[in-house]
Amino acid sequence: MIDHQPRVEQIFVVENSRSGTTLMGLILGLNSEVFTFEELHFFEQLWSEEHRASYLTQAEAEQLAARLLSIQHSDVLRPGDPSDFSEEAKAIISQFPEQKLTSGDVFKVFLGYKAGKNGKKIPCEQTPRNVLYIAEILELYPESRIINMVRDPRDVLLSQKYKWRIKFLGAKNIPYREAFRSWCNYHPFTISKLWNASINAAEKFANHPRCRTVRFEDLVTNPEQTVEQICQFLGLEFQPQMLDVPQNEGGVSSHKQITPKRRGIDPNTTGKWRRGGLSVTEIHICQQVTYTNMLKHGYSYASMKPNPLMLALSWAFLPVKLTLALLMNLDRTRNIVEAIRRRL
Repeated sequence: MIDHQPRVEQIFVVENSRSGTTLMGLILGLNSEVFTFEELHFFEQLWSEEHRASYLTQAEAEQLAARLLSIQHSDVLRPGDPSDFSEEAKAIISQFPEQKLTSGDVFKVFLGYKAGKNGKKIPCEQTPRNVLYIAEILELYPESRIINMVRDPRDVLLSQKYKWRIKFLGAKNIPYREAFRSWCNYHPFTISKLWNASINAAEKFANHPRCRTVRFEDLVTNPEQTVEQICQFLGLEFQPQMLDVPQNEGGVSSHKQITPKRRGIDPNTTGKWRRGGLSVTEIHICQQVTYTNMLKHGYSYASMKPNPLMLALSWAFLPVKLTLALLMNLDRTRNIVEAIRRRL
């Protein structure tokens, strides 16, 4: 008999983008008790550290609930009109007529409401950027637990390099502007620095009893044992159907508009960087930036000798990419200065 942890009320799957948060969300969502949400980006786009303890008026609470509903029912990249969900938002908030709610309270109420509407008891939120808000999540939601995904930074780099192409592979919901933003965001130095930032942010809570780090590679090469251990940590019953996730070409895609062609967890999604797609220069820069954290998480260093000219060109192009990325991400966060601070 497995000695389960006390029952969890909210699950947050976090880590650097392209590290397996979508796969983990799909796995957990196949449990009969868990409902997995879209990436809601609540903390970076809708929540404020400055006003975390401020009470909302009823109208403000309803507006926030309507925005969350619009994201969940469409896509964070192309959300619907919150006014289309005003009546449902009023119904959610009306359950607390005499209670003052903060934005964090509204988020919790929303998660529980939508999970219940889908016949589930436990909400699972899978926004990768929430790795930068672990402390806030642990404080605001004492019944929550956090799954922190870690993946080889070179595979993350490979995935980020071609992320802009997803629109042209069947994910028609992605706006052209978003595809261009993904291209602007990519540089081996910045992607590697962001990987480090996520690793360092999660490292502070490595021994916290409500946090568990899971390597993507362990999940896909030994899925049954890994998922059983995760279920034990969450206080859930392991159910075999949790391993029957939909696949797309190249693995699990975070874009639901790409039609799945197979099911199950594909072990070939590890070490893809070794099979091509990255230049020697890109691998070299990535390893130089992430070296310490790579070794800490069991990823071996590959000896690379980049062409000096290509290396110089890559560094010369960095300011251009940084400028474009900053401009393209100004509307993606509530406070760009705070977002940069957390990453640094």
